[in-house]
Amino acid sequence: MDRAVLRSIPGDHLADAEQVRTRVDEDTRHAMRVVSAVLPFKVNSYIMDELIDWSRPPYDDPVFRLVFPHRDMLPPDMFRTMSKLIAKGASRSEVRREANRQRLLLKPHPGGQLEQNVPRLDGRVVEGLQHKYRETVLLFPGAGQTCHAYCGYCFRWAQFVGMPELKQSLAGPANALEYLREHTEVTDVLITGGDPLIMSTARLREYIEPLLAPEFHHIRSLRIGTKALGYWPYRFLTDPDADDLLRLFEQCVRAGRTLALMTHFSHGAELATAVVERALVRIRATGAVLRAQAPMVRYVNDDSAVWARMWQRMVELGIHPYYAFVERDTGARNYFAIPLTRALAVYQGALRQVSGLARTSRGPLMSATPGKVVIHGESHIAGRKVFVCSFLQARLPEAVGQPFFAAWSPTATWFDELEPAFSDSPFPTAGAATGPHGAASWGRTDGS
Repeated sequence: MDRAVLRSIPGDHLADAEQVRTRVDEDTRHAMRVVSAVLPFKVNSYIMDELIDWSRPPYDDPVFRLVFPHRDMLPPDMFRTMSKLIAKGASRSEVRREANRQRLLLKPHPGGQLEQNVPRLDGRVVEGLQHKYRETVLLFPGAGQTCHAYCGYCFRWAQFVGMPELKQSLAGPANALEYLREHTEVTDVLITGGDPLIMSTARLREYIEPLLAPEFHHIRSLRIGTKALGYWPYRFLTDPDADDLLRLFEQCVRAGRTLALMTHFSHGAELATAVVERALVRIRATGAVLRAQAPMVRYVNDDSAVWARMWQRMVELGIHPYYAFVERDTGARNYFAIPLTRALAVYQGALRQVSGLARTSRGPLMSATPGKVVIHGESHIAGRKVFVCSFLQARLPEAVGQPFFAAWSPTATWFDELEPAFSDSPFPTAGAATGPHGAASWGRTDGS
């Protein structure tokens, strides 16, 4: 197979892409420029050539909706402010200054990512790590803090806008290894981004290979969060170090670790190409496990049939459906978010259309500040309509699995919009131990 060449189109050039110029009016193209001045966008040749159906009106195509800007992604006042600047031909520096100010209004780091998740070691903050749950630590390698393309809904959008104070990044593996050496309660390491598979295999190996040594025997699972299969499956086929990447996967499995690729597929179109099928065959041959997750987002996959077909196709390709998230409370969430009651209906409707092997996806799931909240269903208790909920994971481990009830709402789209259904039954989130930087108590090795 000839080597495929990755050609990227940055956000400020999307409005001028040939397929867009011939199909989209100038007012809409101006809106694309405005939105991409605030939120990050990047599309590549694979998406343009293989995933978007250009015979349809662009905004009728789910993948186009997923990766191209739309004016409603910004609040109206924010859009007007940025539109005036761009229309009058403001300088790049002026646009950037205003964009940076506006970005801070879009809740760039939800869920306590910086305030509560970043741990300490010997009294100092360990930048580029998150330790929200006892068993799991997240690593953000500096060279992996971009992606082959960007999803418009991405809750990590703040990593990509060039504001260093908002970026989570490890300069190298040393601090992460020191922290993990001290914290033997950690069993799972998730290497995330951005997309770690944007890095060369040599750089990725610097983070993974040391964790296979006997001194890290407590690390039983290595996870890699990636959208590469959806947006650039050639990473596993014809990229210069594709074979070396697969050898690294095999090395992890031979060392007795579970290697899980935490893939992201938002629509079945991303699973429909021959290229992704070939990539999956190669990955599965290494012994790596494949799991898939995505949020439910308006215009793209807020349809039970879309999820049912996607889950079924995943099973056929050897991917385990894992999580069906709720769109997170950041960035363009007002554009993509759907009410929780609608998310539940979509999820349950999809379950009813598939067999047991495709019913492994948990949802609808909110990765909220206190933990991962799943809505199991709607019910009536003591004359009140309620959401039946529990934590799949929590800062406070004792909260995991405890059912609790939230007052039903037709409009709520996130956990902080819910209220306890009964005054004597608060949500089981109070009392979670936090360290001096907000990180959970197991993130403390300063003797306190």
